[in-house]
Amino acid sequence: MTTQTDSGPATVSLHSDREQLFRVRGLTKTYGVGDAAVHALAGVDLDLYTGEFIVLLGPSGSGKTTLLNQIGGLDVPTSGELRYRDLDLANATEEDLTHYRRDSVGFVFQFYNLIPSLTARENVALITEIAHDPIPAETALEMVNLGARLDHFPAQLSGGEQQRVAIARAIAKRPEVLLCDEPTGALDIRTGIVVLEAIERVNRELSTLTVVITHNAVMAQMADRVVRFSDGRVHSIHKNSQRAPASSVNW
Repeated sequence: MTTQTDSGPATVSLHSDREQLFRVRGLTKTYGVGDAAVHALAGVDLDLYTGEFIVLLGPSGSGKTTLLNQIGGLDVPTSGELRYRDLDLANATEEDLTHYRRDSVGFVFQFYNLIPSLTARENVALITEIAHDPIPAETALEMVNLGARLDHFPAQLSGGEQQRVAIARAIAKRPEVLLCDEPTGALDIRTGIVVLEAIERVNRELSTLTVVITHNAVMAQMADRVVRFSDGRVHSIHKNSQRAPASSVNW
């Protein structure tokens, strides 16, 4: 792995053949006021590009999840610039944010949030019914190697299989952006590798910008870039000269 620390925004020649999706400048997020104020983001500068696999590292409370929520349109910044293509996310209306989340972003969280009374196919189909150009539920599940489990209910699936259903649901809308917050946090290492292989495949085959939050530093080997957070700021950005597949990472 080659390492580079960027003191400024991550606009480097590595991305000359990729389209910029996000421009983040001086982004702040403060919760509360006065002495009780918490500065979750304290001036973040970052650019993100199509097809990248980004890993966000840092201790709890360093700002990783807050940034993910901002990028995903789940929250709005206190100040600063946050743009997705031509959309000003920092000043967008709630209607604009709703359309953005529905059409452009897929979310994968640590807990699967599947509907217990629906099969894997039906859980994924919930998204295909509202997306403009969806991937068929069956195809999305095939992409995460669950083609043989289409009609199984969540209770009939292992934790790793449920997480892969959640990934299939997230990608069925063909999102440009896939945001994953500790997607393997509740899984053992072997199962986690299977889940990460599914995320890798989505990133590779759909050219989806993939941003993964993790506390597992070895996952850095899988990334195009590793962004380390500290005290609400980007502490460093490291570029890998070559990505390691999940199956070959030294866990």
